[in-house]
Amino acid sequence: MCGITGFFQFNSSTDNKVNTLRHMLTRIKHRGPDESGIYLSDTVGLGSVRLSIIDLSTGTMPLSNKDESLWIVFNGEIFNYIELREELLSKNHKFKTHSDTEVIIHLYEEYGPKFLNKLNGQFAIAIWDKNKQELFLARDRVGIRPLFYTTVGDSFVFASEIKSFLEFPDFNPKISAKALSEYFTFWTSLSSNTAFEGVFELPPGNYMTINAHSKTIKSYWQLPITKPNEYEFNNLKEAAIEFETIFTDAVKLRLRSDVPVAAYLSGGLDSSITTSFIKKITPGSSLRTFSIGFTEKDFDESSYQNIAKDYFKTQHANVNCSPKDIAENFKNVIWHSEAPLLRTAPTPMSILAKNVRDHNIKAVITGEGADELFGGYNIFKETKIKHFWAKDPESKYRPLLLKKLYPYIPQIKTANSNVLKMFFGYKLNETESPIYSHVLRWNNTSRINNYLSKDYKEIIKNYNPISEIKKQLHDRFKGHDYLTKAQCIEFELFLPKYLLSSQGDRMAMANSIEARYPFLDHRVIEFSMKLNPDLKLHGLNEKYLLKKIMKGKLPGSILNRPKQAYRAPIQSAFFSEEMPIYLKDMLSDKKIIRFGIFNPKFVNRLIRKMKLNKQVSEIDNMAITAILSTQVLYDLFINHSIPKIQERELLVFNKTVLE
Repeated sequence: MCGITGFFQFNSSTDNKVNTLRHMLTRIKHRGPDESGIYLSDTVGLGSVRLSIIDLSTGTMPLSNKDESLWIVFNGEIFNYIELREELLSKNHKFKTHSDTEVIIHLYEEYGPKFLNKLNGQFAIAIWDKNKQELFLARDRVGIRPLFYTTVGDSFVFASEIKSFLEFPDFNPKISAKALSEYFTFWTSLSSNTAFEGVFELPPGNYMTINAHSKTIKSYWQLPITKPNEYEFNNLKEAAIEFETIFTDAVKLRLRSDVPVAAYLSGGLDSSITTSFIKKITPGSSLRTFSIGFTEKDFDESSYQNIAKDYFKTQHANVNCSPKDIAENFKNVIWHSEAPLLRTAPTPMSILAKNVRDHNIKAVITGEGADELFGGYNIFKETKIKHFWAKDPESKYRPLLLKKLYPYIPQIKTANSNVLKMFFGYKLNETESPIYSHVLRWNNTSRINNYLSKDYKEIIKNYNPISEIKKQLHDRFKGHDYLTKAQCIEFELFLPKYLLSSQGDRMAMANSIEARYPFLDHRVIEFSMKLNPDLKLHGLNEKYLLKKIMKGKLPGSILNRPKQAYRAPIQSAFFSEEMPIYLKDMLSDKKIIRFGIFNPKFVNRLIRKMKLNKQVSEIDNMAITAILSTQVLYDLFINHSIPKIQERELLVFNKTVLE
């Protein structure tokens, strides 16, 4: 696992180019503390920091093909590189290392951009083609590994993380009001937008080519969605056999490593499944597992984690997270997430990753993707109930089904039928809408935009993010069932741009840990989208296929436990006597007015409500997190409160190629 950065058409002296690359890479050295290297020509600069996991001794980047006409830096892992290497050897390619990086460069030489379809992995790739004088960038199908780009003057600049751009001459970031309106609606931004104006991410499943004349972006993979008359798997037994075959190989590939691979074990179904398959593939092995608990019992799942670790007999390490821990680590989490957050959940994930690293583990397998692919989220059940309710909108009883979904939200747990109708009845009858599953949630979350200042509201007054995404999805979703539509939204919007970013790659790599996701093997994804929805959500029983497969292979208490959303404390973290002075300062009138993003009157009203603990809602918790995280983001990236890199901190390159 690594971090990459570089530029195209940066007209400066060689010394300045080298110095710029050194500073840009130093900003992301947490992604690769083991090695660093650069390639530099008159036209292009490429840089890499490396967390060595495969081919520890000879995989130092940048790497080239045999005649040095192609040069690569690469962030990620290609899990099927051994098979691809054999294929290339049969075509007379010669290798000087045993790394997956060198396999990529030879694949590109042999097949051009079409080679991306052969990869099973998680990656961000940059290749310089000297003959074409062209830069090639690519990102994995799901967006597990990040890749950002911007233009500064005549220079095109790219990096694994936006903070690298802070070290590029004349880069002056600015918070995007339009993007904020998207974050405060969807928890993330739409399309290629980021929180910063003029800074974009290469979309998952896409590649880009840049030369002196053009910049083009093309898609090589998109989530395949199936219409009701085209499901390939309607039979439980056949689907179970197919899943076990594919998933076993997905896990087996992700165990490939020249360093030990551990696993997260949360006590939930998904991590228990991945752990079960690991144990089946490597019987008798001494598997390290890791989990995080909470000092506040409403958030804690330690009892289930203990059941799981005893059942699997793993070498288990648990770390506890308190509200104080969340507050003290929040600034660092925003620095690494590089975006506003509406939840504190990424913070415990960072603490968990640090515990993994403290045990000298570099790679960990985790269960993300199962909820999106196999109908695990409550929003899927909510959509099903609302479809049922919409057939009899005046029913007193159908809305009561919704109470089962959110026992951790007091306002819903104790609500009567009329209250539920008021809360959940928004656009109830618009069942054909492409965003029917999410429109209520987005409409409620978008109220956070009311806290924006007059100036920011003026900028976005004619922009409606919900209307924008509805327009984008309208034609694509015609003829598809409600679950497929809801899954697609979760998979393409929330998973890569929030879950894998803020809670996945960023928190892991902040601690120099590589996370691996067998549920996000593209074969598992493609299989899941061919399933009859009843094999995913059977009645209101989520992940039905997975539960049937794992019956007798997991403790019943885990297999049959009610779905519990992963959450972390907010109110107790940000409103206690132990709240760090820095966070208090970010919410002060002085900083709210100075940064100019939020209305100080509205913010103060919310703060008073939170301190008095008077009917604090989920939206209130999200709003204060959004405000505080945005203030911190502004302070770090716009106000430049992060100290400048000192000379003693700068990387010393293990490999330098100057042409």
